[in-house]
Amino acid sequence: MSQTSTAYDWHKLEAAADQPVVITDNATLAKWCQHWQTLPMVALDTEFQRVETFYPIPGLIQLADDQQCYLIDPLSVTDFEPLKALFQNKDVLKVLHAASEDLELFQNSLGVLPEPVFDTQVAAAFLNWGFSMGLQRMLQEILGVEVQKHETTSNWLRRPLSESQERYAALDVAYLPAICQKQKDALEARGMLEWLQQESEAMLRQAIDEDPEGAEYYKRFTQMWTLPAHKIAALRDLTAWREQTCRDRDVPRNRILRNQALLEIVNQWPRSVYDLSRVDDIKRAIIRNDGKQILSFLQNAQHSAEQSPPEPILRPLPFFWNKPLKKLKAIVRECAAELDVAPEIMLRKKELDALIRSGLDDANFSMPESISPWRCDAVGEKLLAALKEIGKRD
Repeated sequence: MSQTSTAYDWHKLEAAADQPVVITDNATLAKWCQHWQTLPMVALDTEFQRVETFYPIPGLIQLADDQQCYLIDPLSVTDFEPLKALFQNKDVLKVLHAASEDLELFQNSLGVLPEPVFDTQVAAAFLNWGFSMGLQRMLQEILGVEVQKHETTSNWLRRPLSESQERYAALDVAYLPAICQKQKDALEARGMLEWLQQESEAMLRQAIDEDPEGAEYYKRFTQMWTLPAHKIAALRDLTAWREQTCRDRDVPRNRILRNQALLEIVNQWPRSVYDLSRVDDIKRAIIRNDGKQILSFLQNAQHSAEQSPPEPILRPLPFFWNKPLKKLKAIVRECAAELDVAPEIMLRKKELDALIRSGLDDANFSMPESISPWRCDAVGEKLLAALKEIGKRD
């Protein structure tokens, strides 16, 4: 990660938030991006709307450097190439708080992700300040700053923005450089800066949608693992159709079919539009416009399963693992306490599940590739040793 400067004074940036620099044209954005390229660090945040759409609609991009707070208006600016170049400059650290939704917006609207990133919420977990710690609480506890969140539900697509909205948005980035510097110093002293970097790189990988067609979405419905192949194929094809339809129409998944409705369709297996209309929680407009398409996935399920056999849905772990799982979770908590990090960041449930499944058939357990190196070093050996003992007793 890039070296930061002591010039990022939060008092100065807090005052600057009263009169942020509003960027509404391409030339001004290009000028400032050229300047930001020379700095060691910038802070980023976004405001967006996502109520009736599949993709978030950007309403504002906030940025703070060592002198000022800036509000980039995505409704007026049309050329984002200079900002994309800044995002791709690995010599400039990009600081965000709870970055996942911001990264999704950048990926969808700009086609690039800021790199490298420093997520102050993730850093707080490594420092055991708290897991999923909100910015408001962090500022209060670390800087002694009280920030009101009265503009949380603002309409960020309406113009002009009010002075209150502009100040609120600017303050969201004003304090991040100071928080980042405190966290970097603390993490470096504890030898955990490399851990955060690994976590940040994983976050960037996860921000890239690897299943835009929705072909793997059906595997989330673990309660359906016992279904025969043709019904799993129908569930797979239905969920993939919903995913593609939502993206094409830019509407939320629930506007097409709720998850529960998908499961009810597969369980009840309607054979006509009338039967489909009796399934709970399906909108009439969907039945009218898409009913025949939905039924076609059931009618063609056997052929689909034969032509493209669906991968099985992972079954829940056997009942036997309930007690050993508690022991493994206790080991994770103990390691977290020894390292003084938030226990939730040590090992996620899906990673522990993958570790157990690695030796479910032959008791030859190994750390899955999905588990980051720092986790393997911090807790991996203890977990593998415990699993070896469990395997002996089985």
